[in-house]
Amino acid sequence: MLNQNMVAEATRLTRAGQLAEATALLQRMLRGEADPAPSSSTARAMPASLEPPTIDVKANVVEKESRRTTRVSSAPLPRKSVARFEGLKNFPGLNLRAPMTRAPPDTTDIAPEGTRFIAGTFRSAEGSRNYKLFVPSRSPEKPLPLVVMLHGCTQSPDDFAAGTRMNFLGEERNCFVVYPEQPSGANQSKCWNWFRSGDQQRDGGEPSLIAGTTRQVVRDYPIDPKRVYVAGLSAGGAAAAIMAATHADLYAAVGIHSGLACGAASDLPSAFVAMRQGGASRNMDGAPLVPTIVFHGDRDTTVHPNNAEQVVEQSAKAVGLKAKVIDGNVPHGHAYTRTLLTDARGRAVSERWNVRGAGHAWSGGSPAGSYTDSRGPDATREMLRFFLEHSLPD
Repeated sequence: MLNQNMVAEATRLTRAGQLAEATALLQRMLRGEADPAPSSSTARAMPASLEPPTIDVKANVVEKESRRTTRVSSAPLPRKSVARFEGLKNFPGLNLRAPMTRAPPDTTDIAPEGTRFIAGTFRSAEGSRNYKLFVPSRSPEKPLPLVVMLHGCTQSPDDFAAGTRMNFLGEERNCFVVYPEQPSGANQSKCWNWFRSGDQQRDGGEPSLIAGTTRQVVRDYPIDPKRVYVAGLSAGGAAAAIMAATHADLYAAVGIHSGLACGAASDLPSAFVAMRQGGASRNMDGAPLVPTIVFHGDRDTTVHPNNAEQVVEQSAKAVGLKAKVIDGNVPHGHAYTRTLLTDARGRAVSERWNVRGAGHAWSGGSPAGSYTDSRGPDATREMLRFFLEHSLPD
């Protein structure tokens, strides 16, 4: 059980702007230390880079339909991992990481030759955000789809683009891709502040900046407003869930990788609880449901896999849904379970990929970017495939 005195002190420190001290205090609490005095230093350890052997982005995936028809669930972590949650100090969303030291990705890893990856800025009364926009090479005969990509902590648009290879898939499928950038001035580790209640609202905070960036790009380029999608990793995945919950009129589908549901936390202490064991999602009764695809590694010790289930439950509250469970594996890589929920018309409401043996990293990504695992099924390709099956109603 959490020490309530320590939680109260951490809350006070957070409100006073002393996030490093609050973080250190919560870490002591989670280690079971009774001394309520906050540590004088914050964990700065950088996790080892995930750079497994590269496999072809188009690797053949072997699938077989399972006879199981059970509801969506995730494999539990081993008791020791659940109890101590040793990866918690490295969570990319709470100002815990030192600046990245890896070299920037090469331009050839960011976007295909002959395409453009240009910089822009959105400004409003709420503030401003820079962004990078991928423009495909083919002249459109009709308005094209747009994918909004929200990076994880310590990442940049270039890094996230290189790791996910979304620009290469955007060129293949003829889509625009925009990467809003979270500056260190908004969060020391460049994390989207998914755990603050003020950044979970439609008309204020970071959601208004992300939505404003989206609308500006839609207005300025030949983009179909009915085919706009949002995706993110970790803190960016949690931010993507917030965007789907607050802007169902703007995004036709959402992709959440290793993230948390909207409302899983409202402050720093509750964020630690949500990451450690899964957080209760906000009640979205009456809100339109946004089709959702979720990827999560079942050995993620940074954001507990239970959070994937919370995301699916938040996005799939309709009655009469049919479930289909498919088991598959990437040759020489990770196995996975893919669970699809469809409505009476056969329309996909949600799709969940539970990647076995994977940690906190973009599945099927390139080692050219940070926090990727190339041994997993290709999350980028599967998300884009899922997105393009959906559009906003007329």
